[in-house]
Amino acid sequence: MAPEIISASGKPSGFLKPASLPDRAYVAFLAGNGDYVKGVVGLAKGLRKVKSDYPLVVAVLPDVPVEHSRELESQGCIVREIVPVYKNQTQFAMAYYVINYSKIRIWEFVEYSKMIYLDGDIQVYDNIDHLFELPDGHFYAVMDCFCEKTWSHTPQYKIGDCQQCPEKVQWPAELGQPPSLYFNAGMFVFEPSLSTYEDLWETLRITPATPFAEQDFLNMYFRDVYKPIPLVYNLVLAMLWRHPENVELDKVKVVHYCAAGSKPWRYTGKEDNMQREDIKMLVNKWWEIYNDKSLDYKKTRMMANDYSSVLPGEQVNLEPFIAALSEVGHVEFVRAPSAA
Repeated sequence: MAPEIISASGKPSGFLKPASLPDRAYVAFLAGNGDYVKGVVGLAKGLRKVKSDYPLVVAVLPDVPVEHSRELESQGCIVREIVPVYKNQTQFAMAYYVINYSKIRIWEFVEYSKMIYLDGDIQVYDNIDHLFELPDGHFYAVMDCFCEKTWSHTPQYKIGDCQQCPEKVQWPAELGQPPSLYFNAGMFVFEPSLSTYEDLWETLRITPATPFAEQDFLNMYFRDVYKPIPLVYNLVLAMLWRHPENVELDKVKVVHYCAAGSKPWRYTGKEDNMQREDIKMLVNKWWEIYNDKSLDYKKTRMMANDYSSVLPGEQVNLEPFIAALSEVGHVEFVRAPSAA
């Protein structure tokens, strides 16, 4: 039986009331001195393009260069340095996955009541602020696909069982109970909590390393409260050739450029499937946002204040902004840009 998918309907809510900063935010993660900073800059501009009401917080490890942090701040991001969480580095599908355990630090961001995590190789093409309205007490994410060879170590891959086509293969009785639903951890909705963070940390200390590092760990930890949400909120690009029948590309809100060779800032078109027209279109779509100077934060932020420098709960003085508006007479109201 196919799992129940939690729908989240809603439209952009309009103005963010500027009297105080919101207690909700998007959050991304950045480590090292590589080129992933381009992805996060692109994400910040993408959130601004879709007129999100909420800021983008970027959790950075100490090895992120100062110039990268400054670039993120110049795009309106709220940069938060976090302490690394280390784990044995020898048992992962990809060696660099180990650094992703540090993601659990975002549960310490308790000044926010709810956050939406987005990987740096994700772009948002439609407003998803309504996901903040999902009921509390659950962990929301999109189910993953087990059809790629990176999953060859799993029984699901070996028997051809994939969550994206649950009616195709029946789970063999001789294998016991079918596994819990498994989500892709590139995008998820969660509630920060110090008690949850402490429990995550204590659980991690006694949990053996697994091939997909923090993604496996989060799936294990949140399996009892996980609720699937529709594919449109995290389109893993392999879905385009593994399960095209499930994809309505014009309705997709969030694209995850995680397929080999698909990251727009590294794209060459040489890897498998990268010459597909839909892939080239999505890569070009990302670059259109990244190169759009009108989406740069310094050119679009409100005249009165820079939200990235205001603490949660602190009052924002809009009098200079209102005075400037009165000088030009009648204006058409537009949505205020976020700090993303």
